[in-house]
Amino acid sequence: MSIGFHALRRRTIAPLILTAMSVWCALPAQAQSTPRVKFQTSQGDFVVELQAEKAPKTVENFLRYVADKHYDGTIFHRVIDGFMVQGGGFTPAMVQKPTRPPIPLEAKNGLKNDIGTIAMARTGNPNSATSQFFINVSNNTSLNAPQPDGYGYAVFGKVVSGMDVIDKIRQSPTGNQGDFQNVPTTPISINSVNLVK
Repeated sequence: MSIGFHALRRRTIAPLILTAMSVWCALPAQAQSTPRVKFQTSQGDFVVELQAEKAPKTVENFLRYVADKHYDGTIFHRVIDGFMVQGGGFTPAMVQKPTRPPIPLEAKNGLKNDIGTIAMARTGNPNSATSQFFINVSNNTSLNAPQPDGYGYAVFGKVVSGMDVIDKIRQSPTGNQGDFQNVPTTPISINSVNLVK
């Protein structure tokens, strides 16, 4: 039954991925190098412009998660005002969603972890990023390659509208939830993420 379920899920999601990627490929070259995605959240909407020329593997990976609706219904599960807001991996019940295999780190691409930029979250293994991302709410120079561990964190885009929404998120009250720290006490949901350009 498990095999049948996963096969059905692949058959359902595959057309979505193909549709989204075909739309992206049909865009003019400039739009392909800087596609935009719109986040609709419980705090409002914001738009992120992605830098495919600077971080091609990271952007492709992110857009695949967008296409398969992975982010829809997840939350911003880690919020630290003055540092960053992180999401893309957990449901409101703090259950981690399954992901595809990790991608190689693209931190040495010239993009900096400045305020408003989006970067991939990872573990201590530099090549461990999957679906989780964070948005810098400060100029976090300590995350730029090669800091803080000789590798850095890969920036792959920037918020181009709706930074006021990020400001609302970063100011949310937080606390501990089980083994997790800095979790917003009122869940901040990501209702949908869609390619808009």
